[in-house]
Amino acid sequence: MAKQPFTAYGGQAVIEGVMFAGRNVNVTAVRRKNQEIAFYEVPRGSTPNIVKWLKKIPFVRGVVGLIESAAKGSQHLNFSAEAYAEDEASPEEAAKGKEKWSLSMILGVAVVGVLSFVFGKLIFTSVPAFLESLLFEWAFDNKVLHNLLEGVIKIALLLFYLWMIAKTPLIKRLFQYHGAEHKVISAYEAGLELTIENVQKQSRLHYRCGSSFIIFTVIVGVVIYSFPIFNWDTIWERIWIRIVLLPVVLGVSYEVLKVTNALRNVPVLRYLGYPGLWLQLLTTKEPTDDQVAVSIASFNRMRELERQYNPV
Repeated sequence: MAKQPFTAYGGQAVIEGVMFAGRNVNVTAVRRKNQEIAFYEVPRGSTPNIVKWLKKIPFVRGVVGLIESAAKGSQHLNFSAEAYAEDEASPEEAAKGKEKWSLSMILGVAVVGVLSFVFGKLIFTSVPAFLESLLFEWAFDNKVLHNLLEGVIKIALLLFYLWMIAKTPLIKRLFQYHGAEHKVISAYEAGLELTIENVQKQSRLHYRCGSSFIIFTVIVGVVIYSFPIFNWDTIWERIWIRIVLLPVVLGVSYEVLKVTNALRNVPVLRYLGYPGLWLQLLTTKEPTDDQVAVSIASFNRMRELERQYNPV
């Protein structure tokens, strides 16, 4: 089937499922313990005019979009977490309405929280700056080199964290669903029929992934922090500057992500997006056919509801 114009849909993995975001509705599909697929559908509602205006401004739209996505995505994560807890509860606990939260469940919610827009970025902004100052501030005065070392520490901590949590069964499955989400989007963008066979042939890596955004914030941060105007004298001043500049780093990183996505089919320039793809080797795993089926079901249901809002 030939490629055709497509809408740039996005999504996210949730516990035992996938969420896809349309222009008018967000849909999550999760695999329940009885093997049935349950859906959670949330109309996006009207967007305030001020938000629409802000989302048109380069370097501002990224921050606004991230906040909006984090707020709406949490609803779908909660739905999947509640479904998982209900399935894991004993019959007696389920009858009493109690939820059984395993260690893996807690870690699953933790990874989403730590890597979320506000809390996660504050941690991964402040801690590496503190560690680099503590270890190397006395060694030399070159601020650019300090910023580079800070970036290296930040990437090392991020990779170690992702590597560790990926060893837990629930997070491994979450990353498999992440891969299933990417495969469905890639199959759709290639104009293919969304069958399990067609979807499984696609790469689990995608240029628009939030994992790519995370690595770009590190690279962009090193560049922005190296401007002479942002020099520091104390470790606390250094951390404060990082926190104040966080919206700037996020805004610029979003634009970089959009540029790399636009250039992904351009020879040589497509390699600009490779750092994000490399990180996805940790944040995605190859999904099973059952997991792909859930992702396809979520995407098809979202598209079905979208057509109801905008009938052809």
